[in-house]
Amino acid sequence: MDKFIIDGGRRLNGSIRAQSAKNSVLPLLAASVLTEKQVTIREVPAIADVMCMAQILRELGASVEFRGGDAVIDSANASCHEISSALTRELRSSVFMLGSLLTRFRRAVISYPGGCDIGLRPIDLHLSALKRLGVRIRERDGFIFCDCDRLRGAEIALDFPSVGATENILLASVMADGRTVLQGAAKEPEIVDLQNFLNAMGAKIAGAGTDVIEIEGVKSLGGVCYLPVKDRIEAGTYLIACAICGGETEVTGVSAENIRLLLHKLRENGCKIHTKNDKIMISGGGCLKCNRRIETMPFPGFPTDLQAQATALNCSAEGGALIVENLFETRYKYVPELRKMGADIEVNGRNAFVRGVPRLHGASVTAGDLRGGAALVLAALGAEGCSEVFDLSHIDRGYADLQGKLRRLGAQIRRVRI
Repeated sequence: MDKFIIDGGRRLNGSIRAQSAKNSVLPLLAASVLTEKQVTIREVPAIADVMCMAQILRELGASVEFRGGDAVIDSANASCHEISSALTRELRSSVFMLGSLLTRFRRAVISYPGGCDIGLRPIDLHLSALKRLGVRIRERDGFIFCDCDRLRGAEIALDFPSVGATENILLASVMADGRTVLQGAAKEPEIVDLQNFLNAMGAKIAGAGTDVIEIEGVKSLGGVCYLPVKDRIEAGTYLIACAICGGETEVTGVSAENIRLLLHKLRENGCKIHTKNDKIMISGGGCLKCNRRIETMPFPGFPTDLQAQATALNCSAEGGALIVENLFETRYKYVPELRKMGADIEVNGRNAFVRGVPRLHGASVTAGDLRGGAALVLAALGAEGCSEVFDLSHIDRGYADLQGKLRRLGAQIRRVRI
């Protein structure tokens, strides 16, 4: 087990390039099972979730190699349609494999997926959509058993724009007989990336990025070499870090449009933001102002994956902020840890009211989930004194070499074995 030791109070200056998006790479890896041809996904981040998905593919019989940061997948010999419960407990995104396995083998067995403990995250939308495509589903003893004679195109309407359900529908319908029309689709940039990846393999999909996606089933898919979109959540985390610590930081590789609402909130805090092409420059320092209200919503709203980091920023800003979490009901589990650092936060259901204090102080805290863990690191960077952040396994799920990147910006952070 490792921990971070962080000496707070250093300004952050320099340039950093965002990694490929975790929330894009995982469904792309799942999609690689759809073809017997070689698939190369470039610049794959060395994070725990990617390694877990790679192991899932290997257990299905696929070959997965990492060459100079690229993932090279050959699924020609894949023959297994079951995913072990040990791996599905580790990775929520294993649920994407349902659509891929049904397309490839016409059957799939998977236990209920795990991941961060931030709420129930039911997969009813996934299962009801698969039924519309002709899949028979049985649930028994914590496992989901799926099979079909063939997948058939259908009209599907989602009650909520679920990212995972949208991606699973694309993977299940890409080679279905006929045409599938998905109403109420999620609009995230990662959905667009999956569409572009599949189309590069020979799929016929249009409409990603809007609430209506149309999929014309094809007979087969070929190989592809693909560079995923950069990680808007990682980029947002570093921008918030600079806002907390002060300094001038440039984050490259990310479209400002993909985190437009975050940039608006950072300007509201008092930061100066400049954007050019795929570069976002932030200048922080001075007296930060609290955001009056941050409310998480599906894209293009404020991302739930940046809520904890934004809360950490408001902890040491002037005034008060209301944080409203609409997507996951237990996403405030990091709040007691921030309180150890002197934060003044009151939680009531889905609402958290933050009263800014002049400065947080160092403390020993424990990460309970991926984004909450990132928030604790950011708070420690801006705090007075030394902090320890324990249970880095959660943070490792989404950030590659977090400590190395922050050190290059001037942070005093080191990782030690305990």
